[in-house]
Amino acid sequence: MQSWYQLFPKNPWLSLYAWVIFCILPFFFLFRSSSVIEISIGIALLGLFFLAYRLSINSNSGFVYVWVSVEMAVNIILTFLFGYIYLAIFVAFFIGNIRNKIGFFIIYGIHIGTTIATVAFGIAFHSNLFMTQLPFVVLTILGVILLPFNTYNRNKREKLEGQLEDANKRISQLVIIEERERIARDLHDTLGQKLSLIGLKSDLASKLIYRDPEAALNEINDVRQTARTALKEVRELVSDMRGTKIEDELLRVQQILKAAEIDFVLYGSPKLKNTPLLVENVLSMCLKEAVNNVVKHSQATRCTVLIKQTAQEVLVQVQDDGIGLPETGGFMQGNGLAGMRERLEFINGSADIKGVEGMTLNIRVPNVILYNSKGEMA
Repeated sequence: MQSWYQLFPKNPWLSLYAWVIFCILPFFFLFRSSSVIEISIGIALLGLFFLAYRLSINSNSGFVYVWVSVEMAVNIILTFLFGYIYLAIFVAFFIGNIRNKIGFFIIYGIHIGTTIATVAFGIAFHSNLFMTQLPFVVLTILGVILLPFNTYNRNKREKLEGQLEDANKRISQLVIIEERERIARDLHDTLGQKLSLIGLKSDLASKLIYRDPEAALNEINDVRQTARTALKEVRELVSDMRGTKIEDELLRVQQILKAAEIDFVLYGSPKLKNTPLLVENVLSMCLKEAVNNVVKHSQATRCTVLIKQTAQEVLVQVQDDGIGLPETGGFMQGNGLAGMRERLEFINGSADIKGVEGMTLNIRVPNVILYNSKGEMA
């Protein structure tokens, strides 16, 4: 329920006290009349005006136009009979709160027209009454013309600011969710590869423990070193999400393939020229995921990695001689190819996969030319 003072328009230009004065003034004009009947009629009209004003504030339907029409009619009668035009300012402020654009302009035009016409007739028939307060009448007409637009635009701006604030909150939430998903993918890729390597080396050490204890001990040392490396990478990943170059990633790829007893062949050069670290980091993560899935699903004996950079794009191809795409679809449906494509979309890259005679994964990223501080190509 609204409080009594909420009947008054909210505007930084005029305080509550100014609006109270506008409510008291009509009684001064009414009691100047000599007839009790005229005074009674004036008081009844004022009561009807404020009742309609209250109902218009609380109305959320088309009846708002009915109550505004009643307010304008009362204002016309009071202006013509008693020379009190200032209720037009109340109506002008409320018209600015009408949100329907067509309704606003229709009521706005009617209010201006009726106010000016009433003042013109009042001056013609009650010249003495209107001429004594002509400057205030002119200011009131200017208020009737300008104030609805001021209120309408202010309400529109507040609405847009509210929508913008809601949108910013939503964007902040989405950014947090996206960042969590990205960290989850990166942790999955980083820990997944290392844990797979630890598992493979542990299995290999268990097989060698009786046949070749020294080799088994070496594998166990590798497991320990891999665990330390994984812990270090996780700390670095969480602390500042550092970038990884393909050249560094290939060393770890070669290590995990060797532990899985899969031959590794490299074509091309891992040293990319004029390629941003962000692009190399994404390519490294995709390469890591691809090789990790070769070890998990392919049952291959050979893995070939091709790295080729042209003027148009960077191509990273991972090919194996395994069983092709597994029927379980772990790489296609899980965190593998989907996560890879999400990363590549960020740098306008793409990934396609073929499952004929093994599996071939092609990762393509448009080449980016970097410029130095002098504007020359690096």
